[in-house]
Amino acid sequence: MAEFNVLIAGAEHVKYAEEICHEMAESAKARGTGIAKRSPEYLEKQMVSGKAVIAIQKSTQKVAGFCYIESWGHEKYVANSGLIVFPEFRKFGLARLIKDKAFELSRKKFPNAKLFGLTTSLAVMKINSEIGYHPVTFSELTMDDQFWNGCKSCVNYDILTRTERSKCLCTGMLYDPAWEKPN
Repeated sequence: MAEFNVLIAGAEHVKYAEEICHEMAESAKARGTGIAKRSPEYLEKQMVSGKAVIAIQKSTQKVAGFCYIESWGHEKYVANSGLIVFPEFRKFGLARLIKDKAFELSRKKFPNAKLFGLTTSLAVMKINSEIGYHPVTFSELTMDDQFWNGCKSCVNYDILTRTERSKCLCTGMLYDPAWEKPN
């Protein structure tokens, strides 16, 4: 099994941004699903501001996976977005390690925010469920137009607009920190 460093990305990782963007696009194309397209510059900004998680293979220093976080609705919501594991590094449990680190980062930076994500991936749904996320209707997610504008690059965007952002092929998943507090 390959060994990885899964860590909060920083300025030293911006050199991987273009490769990550390319792999995100290729992966979405191969699955026939959408993904909010982000520029290398956008990913670089997330890395430099400490809002991204990167996995690096220890022996080769190759990028193996990535995820970033974004806050919405005046920091009431935080999305873990852009999860990618490069094909050669799949089946090592790396997606779970990245999601765990992104969850930890989100909770540290935004302790009172509801965490959410959209996915068509059964594997991601399973990981999110294990972390503590629950499937929800889109009405429980942020209403921030900027977030939903990120869906415009998805092949299924017409479904989202046709249903007035109430349904799509993605499943919305939410983690609410209030669930941790005793009643």
